[in-house]
Amino acid sequence: MPNQTAKRILHSMIRISDLDASLDFYCNILGMREFRRETYETGGFTLSFVGYGDEAENSVIELTFNHDERSYEHGDSFGHIALEIEDIDAECQRLQEHGVELIRAAGPMAHADQNGKRDVIAFVKDPDGHRIELIAA
Repeated sequence: MPNQTAKRILHSMIRISDLDASLDFYCNILGMREFRRETYETGGFTLSFVGYGDEAENSVIELTFNHDERSYEHGDSFGHIALEIEDIDAECQRLQEHGVELIRAAGPMAHADQNGKRDVIAFVKDPDGHRIELIAA
């Protein structure tokens, strides 16, 4: 039986190594907005919440920056963050012009769904190497 008390996904959290570089990528390059930032001096970390729509109505990404400058290894259970894109070819070009690493050019998925549909996708990396999937609208 589904959980009747849960209402929606609030956010997904990723650890970042440079808050300014990550905010530049997510806000200035991908067009998200920073909705709030919370610094916990006694805990030694800062949280920045970014997304395309207000947190009251939409899911956001929590960027977690630890002040001790430790490095992180990517786990093998995290896959990617997916974004819907109107003009995927133009967006890939624009991202590359901003120095974003394109790790898979826009093109159809290798496998079709049960209806024979193949989404057009691309992949880029954020400043910390997290994979961002772009899916054509």
